[in-house]
Amino acid sequence: MIMSQPTIKEVLFNPVFNNNPIGLQILGICSALAVTSNLKTALVMSVALTLVVAFSNLFISLIRSQIPGSIRMIVQMVIIASLVILVDQVLKAYAFSLSKQLSVFVGLIITNCIVMGRAEAFAMQNPPMLSFFDGLGNGLGYSAMLIALGIIRELFGAGKLMGYTILPVVNDGGWYLPNGMMLLPPSAFFLIGLFIWGIRSWKKEQIEKPSFKMAPQVSNKEAY
Repeated sequence: MIMSQPTIKEVLFNPVFNNNPIGLQILGICSALAVTSNLKTALVMSVALTLVVAFSNLFISLIRSQIPGSIRMIVQMVIIASLVILVDQVLKAYAFSLSKQLSVFVGLIITNCIVMGRAEAFAMQNPPMLSFFDGLGNGLGYSAMLIALGIIRELFGAGKLMGYTILPVVNDGGWYLPNGMMLLPPSAFFLIGLFIWGIRSWKKEQIEKPSFKMAPQVSNKEAY
């Protein structure tokens, strides 16, 4: 039986709300911890990854029938790496300070599970435009989580958003005492956990069934 292809609307919006790469699939966690201490770097990383995953899906899908199965991973890595190098060079040319803040994490998009996963699981089996929108949708799902983390961490950690003061801090004569822990990577880890808890409380169908059951407790009398 041939399964019907998903629609563009499904592949575009499903990863944002119902199958979020971070919230449900638990992918891309490392970069989410590292680049969300402020909103600006979170936005730049979001755009970079979204462009890479969308266009790598498109190019891989265009040549999918010509890729030998034995070297498909190598071909995928070459295409993804070429796009990442292009994005990295553009950042260094036009936003050098942001490129320094993002450090190695732009380069590590090459090995990001979201990019590799969509190339192998979707782009290799689906037509180009559908693959492009699948990549775009997964990039938007990733971006939504990064932007939310960036807003919360910068706002409560420094009293700012995009470098502009929102909550006047005590050191500058204001009333807000910044929570420095929000700027540390562990805070992002806890926030992601809270987001996942919130999403799964809202969407009960996303709660995973346990792979085992606890054995029932037996009293000493019953045991003998």
